[in-house]
Amino acid sequence: MISTNPIQLRQANESDAPILLAVLHAAFEEYRGRLDPPSGVHAETIESVQSKLKTETGVLAFVGDEAAGCVFYEHKGTHLYLGRLSVLPQFRKLGVGRALIDYVEAQAANLKVHSVQLGVRIALPQLKAYYEKLGYHIVSYETHPGYTKPTYVMMEKDVKQGPLNNGK
Repeated sequence: MISTNPIQLRQANESDAPILLAVLHAAFEEYRGRLDPPSGVHAETIESVQSKLKTETGVLAFVGDEAAGCVFYEHKGTHLYLGRLSVLPQFRKLGVGRALIDYVEAQAANLKVHSVQLGVRIALPQLKAYYEKLGYHIVSYETHPGYTKPTYVMMEKDVKQGPLNNGK
């Protein structure tokens, strides 16, 4: 049984790299062999996560004392880019992912940036549908280097409109 303790979030630092890496690898394991090109998460190392934390902000989610998920975000001028949203399988459907997304959206509003953007693989339509329910919409179809057809979509949510209309 999973603890009913509330979800707690905190900004990660370089010493959290091993925890972040473990969460990333475990959360993305189900996509191994399902994505073309393969997810870059599988090539992440403690050193690459530490390097990522120099240019991006990492946030860890805990349920009780257990790391349950993480996300990274980066300020890109007019928007924040949300990436590597990861929730461990045993903590899914408990609001961990939503708490992490809400955190990033709140940071965007605090920084007075227009929107939050993220990329979703076309091969994962359930994730696209999840983000659409949260008020995100497709702004472009993108292609990984070396591919001729789009492999992912960029999605965006206007965070200045407030939570009641979900960015629509």
